[in-house]
Amino acid sequence: MIKGYPQYKDTKFEWLGALPSHWGLAKIGVLFDQRNEKVSDADFPALSVTKNGIVPQLENAAKTDAGDNRMLVRKGDFVINSRSDRKGSSGVSSLDGSVSLISIVLRPLEHNPRYIHHLFRSYNFQEEFYRNGKGIVADLWSTRYSEMKNIYIPVIPMDEQNSIADYLDKETSRIDGLISEKNNFINLLKEKRQALISHVVAKGLDPNVEMKDSGVEWIGKIPKHWTRKRLKHVISLIESGTSVNAANVQADPNQVAVLKTSSVYGGKFDPSKTKTVIDEDVSRVNCPLRKGSLIVSRMNTPDLVGSAGYVFDAPENIFLPDRLWQVEFNSATLPEFIYYWTLTDVYRNQVKISCEGTSSSMQNISQGDFKNYHLAVPSLEEQILIVDHIRSRASFIEKLIVEVNHSIDLLKEHRTALISSAVTGKIDLRDKEVA
Repeated sequence: MIKGYPQYKDTKFEWLGALPSHWGLAKIGVLFDQRNEKVSDADFPALSVTKNGIVPQLENAAKTDAGDNRMLVRKGDFVINSRSDRKGSSGVSSLDGSVSLISIVLRPLEHNPRYIHHLFRSYNFQEEFYRNGKGIVADLWSTRYSEMKNIYIPVIPMDEQNSIADYLDKETSRIDGLISEKNNFINLLKEKRQALISHVVAKGLDPNVEMKDSGVEWIGKIPKHWTRKRLKHVISLIESGTSVNAANVQADPNQVAVLKTSSVYGGKFDPSKTKTVIDEDVSRVNCPLRKGSLIVSRMNTPDLVGSAGYVFDAPENIFLPDRLWQVEFNSATLPEFIYYWTLTDVYRNQVKISCEGTSSSMQNISQGDFKNYHLAVPSLEEQILIVDHIRSRASFIEKLIVEVNHSIDLLKEHRTALISSAVTGKIDLRDKEVA
């Protein structure tokens, strides 16, 4: 167990608390120079300021035309995004380059850059940094250097900075490695679940069943007693809502709400993701959410268009927007069987074909295309058996995923607490050996 320092003194700053008695305090403006040199990304490669630190510009980063109006960054500089919606996006750069003008670039005068990296990326400092910001919208404001430079930070001996940086480099790397391993395990579990669903929805539960050619290339062979159909032959109702004015806040049970497009994501449906309908538009909502239906995202980004989710629970006063379909099926078709079918490549490939040639940023499926998708359908009795089988096996996998995710959350919490404790002197690392 790592102990604290022998003596502490009060700083009167909540984010720092008590510091070791021999540590000092000074404003950021005294300990750092702001690097404020404008450069072109033609001369200094564009960098992205991310929650994982400073990296070469990401492919999906928003590009601007301000190529000659960027901020110079030198190796060893600390860079932080000034906007509160990018909280946590910061780090010491290991590269020369340039960043957008919404970032603050600091050159340490007498600090170990690795210690500064941990200090300024700590939860406590991030909260203090954005607390000093200004803005109109509650969840979007900026902290300028004129405000940042007045924040007090610890002034500590260089040998202690080195000890803290060495220890945190080692421990955070170890924790990140554990998190990576657990994320890899989750991916394997998800692949196992996907393979289970894809197999039994396409081939059934009997490994010895006689097969036949489906007549459709992307479906391949199916059990001999199954029937190939188009989706329109099993649909009894497909509808969507009306575009209405809604505030982007979650509604309470007594308010009329419409679902957000993001309520369907990753093969799941979340009825809590709603927007409150403006009073004058309440009379225009026309498609209430119904339990047992399938919700399909008819318009979305290329990776999400066609996403579907099964409605296990339908709270009152929730309606569909115009970008989502609510689909119901005839009595010979189990909605959950169709839901699992939407998680297979057979379905996703048909969605992809439907959207070929459309916008690369936002795509749309027509009802005509959707209704003409091909699928293989067993009897209702076999559909029930297949769904029960998937529920049982997938439920076990889901529980494992939840448990592993919980352990990841605990590791992240430990990492956050460890960094904050180290950089603010709550633990004494002076004699801590780093292997």
